[in-house]
Formats: sequence, structure tokens, C-alpha cells
Amino acid sequence: MASKDNAASSANPGRIKQIAQTYKMAKRVDPKIGWVIAAVGIVTFGVFLAIGFLVGHPVYLGILGFVLAFLAMAIIFGRRAEKAAFSQMEGQPGAAAAVLDNIGRGWTTTPAVAVNRSQDVVHRAVGKAGIVLVAEGNPNRVKGLLAAEKKKMARIVVDVPVHDIVVGTGEGQTPLKKVRTTMLKYPRVLTGPQVTATNDRLRALGDLMSNMPVPKGPMPKGARMPRGPKMR
Repeated sequence: MASKDNAASSANPGRIKQIAQTYKMAKRVDPKIGWVIAAVGIVTFGVFLAIGFLVGHPVYLGILGFVLAFLAMAIIFGRRAEKAAFSQMEGQPGAAAAVLDNIGRGWTTTPAVAVNRSQDVVHRAVGKAGIVLVAEGNPNRVKGLLAAEKKKMARIVVDVPVHDIVVGTGEGQTPLKKVRTTMLKYPRVLTGPQVTATNDRLRALGDLMSNMPVPKGPMPKGARMPRGPKMR
């Protein structure tokens, strides 16, 4: 019993510290977050307490109001902290990969499956909705990366739907904060075994590309890249 109590007591300070760090981060982006959270808590508690006095049960409704006020404050804090985190991540290299890492169960993500010299990058996620390619970088340059990645996969995943998302705030792009919700809205068309098989094929494709012999030094004119073994 003592060991369980010690573990619980050591976990609480860590959790409180994490909340405090999240609040500090959010406050840098959203200076009004503290006032907003306090106002939500006070108004919620005040409304229930007033109703309690009207119906003659101020204690019961006061307790209920306190619990619901705490819950409302937690919800508002979580939403505003998430919004602040996304605003800090927006435009940062690798931000989309961080979102994919937290997309939830049922998805297998592979960061940076395609990168160019300008550091535009394409990440890949595989789930029951099929394959989702998420690109971040210059919208004109990533089109070529997406097309090349689709062409590479087309040899082995012809029966799997492929979606693409270009992260950004311009026309035809998806804001970083909406990447997860956009992916979760795609219709689920694959079964669990089909998702596993797709992942296995894509891993085999990665091994094939990494093991393909590439000559050292500059390529002579008219020379062709060696072909890898044919996929059956």
C-alpha cells in the first residue's frame, strides 16, 4: 500500500507541473486566458448558486455548480491551450509530423517519406481510410513531391485509396489545426487486416528503395538508374 501511495504522490506533482507549463505556454500566446477561465468558473458557479436560492436548495446546487464550474474551466483551458499550441507550431518545420504523432489509434504514421533540397516534406499515414499523404512547405513545390510519392506507391497499392493534404492557410490548403479532423472525416474503406497488409507493402517498398544500388560519383550522360527487382 505504501508503494502505491508514494507512486500516486509522485505522479501528482508531475501532473501539476505539466498543467503549469501548459498554462505558461498558452499565456504567452493568449494573455487573456486566465481571465477567461476565471470568468467562466465564476459565472457557472454563480448561476447554479442563484438557482439554488430560488428553489430553496442553495447548498446542493452550490456544490453541483462548483463541480460544473471546475469542469467548464478545464474544458475552456484545454481548448484555448490547444489553439495556442497550434498557433505556435504553425509554419514550423515538422509541425505536421507532430500532429500525426498524436492522431490516435488505428493510424500508422511515417514522417518525411519524401523531402527535397528546400526542406519541403511529405509525411505518410495509413489507416482504415487508406493512405494519407500530408505535405508541408511551398505549395507549388510540394505538388511535385506528392505526385512522385503517389507514382512510387502506385506499383504496389493500386487497390488502396490515397488522399493528400497540403498544410497551410492558402486556397486549397488545410490549416494545421484541422489536419486531424480532416483525416478523421475520410470514409473508412479498409479492414484491419487490409491496413496491416498495406503497411507491410509500403515497408517493403521502403526497403526496396533503400537497397537499390546507386553508383557513386556523377552519373555519366545517357546512363540509366539500375532497376530494382520486380514486384510480383
